[in-house]
Amino acid sequence: MKNLKLIIVLVIFASVISSCNDKRKRQLQYMPDMYVSVPYDVDDADGLNNKPVNSKPVAGTIPRGGHPAYDIPDTPDGYEKSKAELKNPLEATEENLENGKAMYTIYCTSCHGKKGDGKGHLAVTEKFLGIPSYADRDINSGTIYHVIMHGKNLMGSHSSQLTYKERWQIAHYVEKLRSDLVK
Repeated sequence: MKNLKLIIVLVIFASVISSCNDKRKRQLQYMPDMYVSVPYDVDDADGLNNKPVNSKPVAGTIPRGGHPAYDIPDTPDGYEKSKAELKNPLEATEENLENGKAMYTIYCTSCHGKKGDGKGHLAVTEKFLGIPSYADRDINSGTIYHVIMHGKNLMGSHSSQLTYKERWQIAHYVEKLRSDLVK
């Protein structure tokens, strides 16, 4: 018991002495590189270690795991260009159509309806008027992709919600809906 009291007194004495140091000076740091980073001037004329850091990628390149950049402008001429030049790179397989249907149900049904007839919930409740039926429009996969990317009239862009592949899958599914409506 006498030893325990002595140990407690020594621990308290050691903690009091160690806590009474100069608070204005930096104390011991564990892994100081996490607190003080090495400053690099990446926008310097020579870049980082004479290698450019913030340079633009080479024109026409595609990032790893990425997809081609969509550079058709959001203009009437761009819409016509997409109609003439854009082709769906995906095959109309059952898997692509199923995923296109799933994405269409999430993002498009509320306005365009399950059949693509323009009678979705928001159109029926008159929140948005003038939503077209796919049967009334001269569309192809290029124009569908273009409208998903940029939007048209009241419809805004959905490019941030959908991946490259999902946009083309929706284009397949919308073409299927249109062919069913035209029959």
